[in-house]
Amino acid sequence: MSNRILDALGPRERERLLPLLTIVSLPIKTVLFEPGEPIQAVHFPLDGVVSLVTALEGGAIVEVATIGNEGIVGLPLRAGGSLAVRAISQVAGSAARLDAAVFLAEADRRGQLGLLIGRYLQALFGQISQAAGCNRLHTTEQRLSRWLLMSHDRVGVDEFLITHEFLGQMLGSQRATVTLSAGLLQAAGLIHYRRGEVSILDRAGLEATSCECYAVIKRELDEVVATRPGRIPTELTAWVR
Repeated sequence: MSNRILDALGPRERERLLPLLTIVSLPIKTVLFEPGEPIQAVHFPLDGVVSLVTALEGGAIVEVATIGNEGIVGLPLRAGGSLAVRAISQVAGSAARLDAAVFLAEADRRGQLGLLIGRYLQALFGQISQAAGCNRLHTTEQRLSRWLLMSHDRVGVDEFLITHEFLGQMLGSQRATVTLSAGLLQAAGLIHYRRGEVSILDRAGLEATSCECYAVIKRELDEVVATRPGRIPTELTAWVR
């Protein structure tokens, strides 16, 4: 488990930041903040997936972006500021939590963290723009494949928990539509879905089924940092275990 933003920091900046982090568990459906609510902390996901969703009248929600171990939940951030979205854990995992005021002070140092924040924000807004077009123009099977691939990248395992109801909310589709689409992917041997647990069986097949949006979003996120897969500072490893 690691976060690619933290992993990309130099030794001196990372050593200063690590004692300020708190490792927290994020069970599924954990709400990190609500629309208009002052953001008290930012989170660096280590595994699992957090969704940024827009809540509509009548209780419906639609996903505008997902954040995993490549990013930071709570951006863009200013002192006492809020966002117009809800942040909710859609795949259970853990994160490194940093107080908002401390985060802003660290960002103002104009070190590596500040540079990474700027690059990540550009990629995040790119993801939001791409997802907007994807949700409007592409089929549910394509969008579901994109969602599964992005979640697979973040959790690092082939099996994870997710319900049809939650998937429907994330994709802005009726539960019956998601059930049908998941059934088609399962019939094609790409996934196995049973009782809220999905297993990725054929990743290459999912990539072929997905629209071009997955590759575009992944490329932009990968460019944020010079990734060293699997690496995590020993201090953080001890906290997570």
